[in-house]
Amino acid sequence: MKKILGLVLVASMALLVGCGTKDKSGSKENNQEVKQEINVISNGELSTLDSAFYTDVNSSDMIGQTTEGLYRLDAKGQPELAMAKSEPKVSEDGLVYTFTLKDDLKWSNGDRVVAQDFVTSFKNVVDPKYGSTSSNQMDIFKNGRSIREGSKTLEEFGVVAKDEKTLELTLEYPIPYLSQVLIGTPFMPKNTKFVETKGSDYGTTADNFVGNGPFLIKGWNGTNDTWQLEKNPDYWDVKNVKLDKINVQVVKEVATSVQLFEAGEVDYTTISDTYAQQYKDSKQATFVPKAMVGYLSPNHKREVTGNVNVRKAMIQGIDKEQFAKEILGDGSIGLNGFIPENFAKDPKNGKDFRKENGDLLIFDAKEAKKSWELAKKELGKDKIELELLSADTGNAKKTIEFVQGQLEQNLPGLKINIKSMPLQNRLDLQNKGEFDLVFGTWTPDYADPINFLEFYDSKSGLNTAKYDNAMYDKGLDEARFDLANNPEKRWEKLRDLETILVKEDAAVLPLYQGAVGYLKSDKLEGIQVFPFGRTVSYRLAHVK
Repeated sequence: MKKILGLVLVASMALLVGCGTKDKSGSKENNQEVKQEINVISNGELSTLDSAFYTDVNSSDMIGQTTEGLYRLDAKGQPELAMAKSEPKVSEDGLVYTFTLKDDLKWSNGDRVVAQDFVTSFKNVVDPKYGSTSSNQMDIFKNGRSIREGSKTLEEFGVVAKDEKTLELTLEYPIPYLSQVLIGTPFMPKNTKFVETKGSDYGTTADNFVGNGPFLIKGWNGTNDTWQLEKNPDYWDVKNVKLDKINVQVVKEVATSVQLFEAGEVDYTTISDTYAQQYKDSKQATFVPKAMVGYLSPNHKREVTGNVNVRKAMIQGIDKEQFAKEILGDGSIGLNGFIPENFAKDPKNGKDFRKENGDLLIFDAKEAKKSWELAKKELGKDKIELELLSADTGNAKKTIEFVQGQLEQNLPGLKINIKSMPLQNRLDLQNKGEFDLVFGTWTPDYADPINFLEFYDSKSGLNTAKYDNAMYDKGLDEARFDLANNPEKRWEKLRDLETILVKEDAAVLPLYQGAVGYLKSDKLEGIQVFPFGRTVSYRLAHVK
């Protein structure tokens, strides 16, 4: 049986690769020009190409390869103009931004990219009828929150196409880091005519999608685990895109990914746990700290996980440092807060947010048992059984297995049933509220703590845990509006909010701050791996 499985794997990868990547040196044979084609691994499936519906990094990455917004990230990871022709005209009060689009921008079906395409996309995200989980990201625009909450209409939205090339964005409050925000996946444009034609099928397959980015996506039928990215001949900056083709294969087990890389069949793959430790001194391995947070989300609407002492017992009952060091081993660190390290700085003194706000509810087995016994008394239960969901990637499985062992060991009478499934299935259950505990990760789109904290706004589509604290919501609004022009007081408010979220309410159970470890073949250069937002871009990559 092992031989048969091995033959099947080799045969399937042979169909994928076929471009002779076994020569890791990237040398030219017989003085022929190097073929600009690579093979890469995605550690999770692609769930959607609709920028309003993505909730996972893998889908966000593919949307980022195939679409482009007003800005993009340059070689140093800083915002630079993309669809926008020049920096916007900004009103004196800092609330109205007027962008002019470049000339002759095209979608991959030949249609022109026009200002209305941004309006259509942003309205899809904010429209409560569309059902985007990223709808709260449109709160930055005038009436955005009121629209998603149903008290105002889309016609009152602060995003307007003045003509085919002029886009006017009216903000609710000044945002000096707007260029960073607009790089985020929810702010990618959509071909208005194409969206109207496809309706609910938009973004569900490669054929139901058109892009305006550096690559076209081919061969994705909505459920398969292989597809291709091909250079987009109509991309405005196509002259600087070197790769002609990228073959993408979903491989969820790190061991398999590493074997394929070692066999020369793959040019780029992420690594973790023991393999990260094994390759830590390899010239082909790189480790990039990430602002990504791995966490457990407890369902606040269920009897047991709705109990604050249950949640505190859990967060104190997991040795996060041991997990990060011994299980992940890829440069990740245990995290005792929801805001990661080296992510945001105090505007007054430049100190790191995480260091200033300290450790909130650290691992402490004795304190965990105290909270647990109190919780059992409050619930009138001596034995408790819960289900913990995750995606079926290798890292996710290892995470929930570790959590299961720690909680059952440190909280007497608790039984954790773990359940792994394809990412989309997990997301479906989350959105329906059909879970006790779920493991997930969150990577922010821009470097401001509020991008983490607003995750648990009671009105946020991402708040599938249904955490609801009026004081917390009020504090978020103060940070967004009242304190927008007072950075020092706003910073203090953000610190207070994290304390409420983690230490007082244990609304979310942070586990670790991630890092991206990856293997790259010697012949591949120019790949961009980002510390937050989307993980990877192939726009500047090439085979040498």
